[in-house]
Parts: sequence; structure tokens; C-alpha cells
Amino acid sequence: MIRRVTIVAVGKVRGWAADGCEDYAERIRRHFPVRVVEVAEEDMNRRNRDEVLAAEAARLLKNLPSGAHVVVLDRERGVHLSSEKVSRRLDVLGSAGRSHVVFVLGGPLGLAPDVLERADEAWSFGAATLPHALARVVLLEQLYRAVKIGRGEKYHW
Repeated sequence: MIRRVTIVAVGKVRGWAADGCEDYAERIRRHFPVRVVEVAEEDMNRRNRDEVLAAEAARLLKNLPSGAHVVVLDRERGVHLSSEKVSRRLDVLGSAGRSHVVFVLGGPLGLAPDVLERADEAWSFGAATLPHALARVVLLEQLYRAVKIGRGEKYHW
């Protein structure tokens, strides 16, 4: 299993999403460290799409730890993994010496091509477009579920 997770995400989560993220992060931290790095979301009303993506990409790339395995969340290009496959994939990464995994979540416009190119792999949570705050909650919940599956424990909400 992996030993450390970093989530690098565009934007700050608030309200119920922040509560959900913190709850799952605390649950995961019983097993390994989880760090969340939030980079500023660019103002979509003042810049065009390409400028927004480029500015956010620079912030995201600057915050990727060297030597970590990078997984981007991308609805269109990412592979769809069941919870069991997420658990197995994390086990495989850990066994292969890739014990630090970084997950990258974009803002409302997604991720720039240079961020996608930097990734070692891309995952998707399905065909539906999720708001980035909800995607972060789902990511943390899936990581927690993967830990429970990997340990052979039952998952209870």
C-alpha cells in the first residue's frame, strides 16, 4: 500500500465539502499522511479559457513533489476504476516503490494539456461532470475505502 498521499487542487473547498474532506482525510491519516495543497483559482471573468488554464497549470505544476507518482483526475481521458481496482492499484504502486502518490484536481475548466502530460496516469469518477469540491470529497472517500478494502476491513459510513 502507499505510504503518503498529496492532493494538489485548484480552489478552496468550503462548507459541507470542506467538512467531508476533513472527515475523510482524518480517517485516512490513521493509516498514512495526507497533505492537501490548494492553489488559487483563476478569475474566469477576467481571462479567457487558455489564460485561466495556463495560470492554474503553473500553480499546480509548481506544487507537485518530485519523485511522486502523479495521478490526474480527468473525466474525459481518465480510466474508470471500481473501488476494488483503486485499492489494488494503490497496492501495486506501493509494492513497486511508488509509495508517494499525488492526485491533481483541476478547477471548473479542468486541467491544461501540460498538467495532463506531466501525469503518470489519469483516473475518472465516471461520465458525469462533478464540481471540483465534490470531486475532492469523492477522491478522499475512495482513498479511505481503498484503505479499508486493502486491509480486509468492512466499510461503514
